[in-house]
Amino acid sequence: MNATHPYKALRQFANDVFVKIGCSTMDAGLAADVLLQADLRGIDSHGLARLTGYVRLWEAKRVNSKPDIHKVHESPSTAVVDGDQGLGLVVGPYAMSIAIEKAKVCGTGWVAVRNSNHFGIAGYHAMMALQHDMIGIAMTNASPLVAPTHSVERLLGTNPICVAIPAGTQPPFVADFATTTAANGKLEILQRKNQQAPVGWIQTKDGQPSTNPHELKDGGALIPLGSDRDHGSHKGFCLGAWVDIFSAVLSGANYGPWVPPFVSFLAPPADPVGLGIGHFFGAMRVDAFRPADDFRQHMDQWITRFRSAKAINGQPAVVIPGDPERESTKKRMEEGIPLHESVEAELRKLGDKFQLTF
Repeated sequence: MNATHPYKALRQFANDVFVKIGCSTMDAGLAADVLLQADLRGIDSHGLARLTGYVRLWEAKRVNSKPDIHKVHESPSTAVVDGDQGLGLVVGPYAMSIAIEKAKVCGTGWVAVRNSNHFGIAGYHAMMALQHDMIGIAMTNASPLVAPTHSVERLLGTNPICVAIPAGTQPPFVADFATTTAANGKLEILQRKNQQAPVGWIQTKDGQPSTNPHELKDGGALIPLGSDRDHGSHKGFCLGAWVDIFSAVLSGANYGPWVPPFVSFLAPPADPVGLGIGHFFGAMRVDAFRPADDFRQHMDQWITRFRSAKAINGQPAVVIPGDPERESTKKRMEEGIPLHESVEAELRKLGDKFQLTF
């Protein structure tokens, strides 16, 4: 049974751990915010469960806790940012802020990032645009764990995309999803619970369907969104490839099989084609397209109409992207954030390492 913990206590613990590895007060607080936002929104695979992994990358000297994040190229509406091997949890908001500032001037802003690390949930970064009455877009490439359709080679990451769109009286539309049938973190959750994976999530090293959540350790691969060719996996492959190209080929980061692994015990490829992991961010001012009030009114109408869609007998009503995460945030802020006992054990060890009380 998972025990629950108050948000403020968990955020403070994460903050203190980031300070212990050398992050500035501001960077530690930002990194903790990004991590805990994942837990609040119910994306447990990308929250505190990842904290130990970031520390291990720092210990392996693959994360720079005091990065000099800077622009290496820009135009009025675009920029390329070098993350200096910093935490993606810190590099991502820095780059998204640049995209937002450029959008204020030009109507839209686009920023590609190289030399970064895992940036948490895409949703955090995309949603930064909402408070500026803008549409936000965020994506990142990731460790190669995914086989393209018809292949047994792991050449792509789970490569998530998020689009956050403001509304008026309705909550914002926030679509945050991996371009695989399931993210690797979902397999980690199944491993902790000793449960099998659904058919269509993973394949064996020979390309056969599997339900073993440990399959990746035996040379298997995650499958693109769609699960197989007959159900559209070639479309998921296209989406993942798009994210990889925008995030890395465009920025000068590593792409495809050259993306460094998140786990610290595996060394990055010896023949890199770029610098670190890549991200891509966009911000679009609504009033650069039409009056903002008109847009918000029609977004409210769009959301309301889809909520009222006639449901299949016995099925729940249509869910608007962002609704489950918003409901999870409200519940977990009130009742606490549940952590699996194995995650708790890791965090306690982390606390002991740094003389912190979990």
